[in-house]
Amino acid sequence: GGASSVYDGKIDFDNKWLDLGIPILGICYGHQLLTNRIGGKVSGGMAEFGKSVLELKHSDGIFKDLPRKFIVWMSHGDSVKKLPTGFSTIASSDYSGIAAIMNDNKLFYGVQFHPEVSHTENGYKILDNFCSVVCKAKKGKLWSAKDFINFTVDDLRHKVGSGKVISGLSGGVDSLTMTTLLRKSLHKRQIMAVYVDTGLMPDETLGEVKLFCKDFDIPLKVLGAKDLFFESLKGVKDPTKKGMVIGRKFIEVFESYAKDFGAKYFAQGTIWSDVVESGVTKFSSRIKPHHNVGGLPKKLNFKLLEPLRKLFKNQVREIAEELELPNWVVKRKVFPGPGFAIRIQGEVTPLKVEMVRKVTRIVEDVIYRSEIRDKIWMAFAILINVPSLGVKGDEHIKNEHAVVVRIVESENSMTANFSRIAMPYLPEISKRMNDELNVGRVVYDITDKPPATIEWQ
Repeated sequence: GGASSVYDGKIDFDNKWLDLGIPILGICYGHQLLTNRIGGKVSGGMAEFGKSVLELKHSDGIFKDLPRKFIVWMSHGDSVKKLPTGFSTIASSDYSGIAAIMNDNKLFYGVQFHPEVSHTENGYKILDNFCSVVCKAKKGKLWSAKDFINFTVDDLRHKVGSGKVISGLSGGVDSLTMTTLLRKSLHKRQIMAVYVDTGLMPDETLGEVKLFCKDFDIPLKVLGAKDLFFESLKGVKDPTKKGMVIGRKFIEVFESYAKDFGAKYFAQGTIWSDVVESGVTKFSSRIKPHHNVGGLPKKLNFKLLEPLRKLFKNQVREIAEELELPNWVVKRKVFPGPGFAIRIQGEVTPLKVEMVRKVTRIVEDVIYRSEIRDKIWMAFAILINVPSLGVKGDEHIKNEHAVVVRIVESENSMTANFSRIAMPYLPEISKRMNDELNVGRVVYDITDKPPATIEWQ
C-alpha cells in the first residue's frame, strides 16, 4: 500500500497478470487495485484505522471454516464503491459495505483488511485457505530458527570470506543476535563489535553489552561520542531530521573505525519493520525513517550486512533462543536505536535526556516488575514540550514538565494496541513522577497502531 490512490495512476501495474488464469488475492491497496483495473469503482470516503468487526456473507474459499463475525485490522482511506462485473461481496465491516469480494469463476479475491497482521483474528487461516483451498497448493517446510541460522552462517562465510567486519551494537535483541551470528560464522579476529556511547541510551546498556561480549567471546570496542551527538543535535527540533542526523553520525563514527580496523563490511541488526516504516520499498510510503534505514547516506564506504533484514521481532527472538542467548536478551524489551532523542519533543539537550531517562525508569520499574510484564511490548515515557501549571501545598507551580506515558501490546511492531491491562498501574506511575521529579502532569496515550506509530517520533 501507500499514500497514493489506485485512481491516481501512480502505480505501474501490468494488467497481463490478470489474464494468466491463476488465483489472485488482493489485500487492502491490492483489493482496490484489483477492483479498479477490471471495471469497478474506488473512491475516497469513510476511512477505517484499527479494529473493525467483519461479518461474512460467504463461508467458502478464503473464509472456509471461519466464524460469521470476527475482529480484523483496517488501515485505509479509500474504499471500493462499485463491484466489477462478475464479482460479489462476501464480507462487510463496521464502515465498509464492501470489505471483501470474490469472482468465483476466475478465483479472484480481494479483502480491504489486513489478514497478515497479528491483530486480525483468523488472519493466518484466511491466508492458509487461499493457498490450500483456492490455489490447491501443498504445504512445504515451515520457517524455523534452526534452518535460518544454518543458512545465514553459510551465507555470511561466503560473503565475507577472509575479510573483516565491524558490527554495530545497540544492546537490543536484534543487534546482539546479529553479532552472535557473525561470531558463529567467522573467526574471532575477523570481527569487532562496536558500541557507540552517544549519551542517549539507558545507563545500564553499556555494562550489559560489555558483559554479553565477554560471555560470548566477542571482541568489543566502545567509542565515546556524547559530545559529537549532542553538538550535532543542537537546534534540531524536527523529529524526522533528528533520526537522519543520528543515523548519519552513527555511520561517520563506524566508517572512521572501520578504516582503522581494516573492515570492508559493516553489519547491523535491521529488521523488516524498520524497512517498512522507513518507506524504502518500491511503492511504500514513509511512515518514519529509522536511523539504520532512512538515516543512512546513499554512499557508504563499506559493504552493508543485514542478515535479519527480512525478519520480524518475534522471529529474531526465536533465533536468539535457538542460539541459547541469555533470557534477558531473548525477552529484551524494545528500545529505539536513536535512544531517548526521539522521546523528547523539541531540541535534545543533556538535561532533557536525563529527565526522560528518569521518567522512563519509573514507568519500567512499575510495569516490568508487575505480573503483566510479559504481556507488554513496550512501556516508556515521552517528554513533551508543554509547560504545565500545578498546585503543591499552598504554592502555585508554573512550568513543570508534562509527560506522556505510552504502554502498548504487540507481537511484531507492525500493529499494536494501547494497553488496557496497564491502566490500574497508572496512578502509581503518576504519583512517583509527581513526588520524585519535577513533573506536574502525566497523561496516557490511548492510541492504537494504526493510526499512530508506537513511538511518537
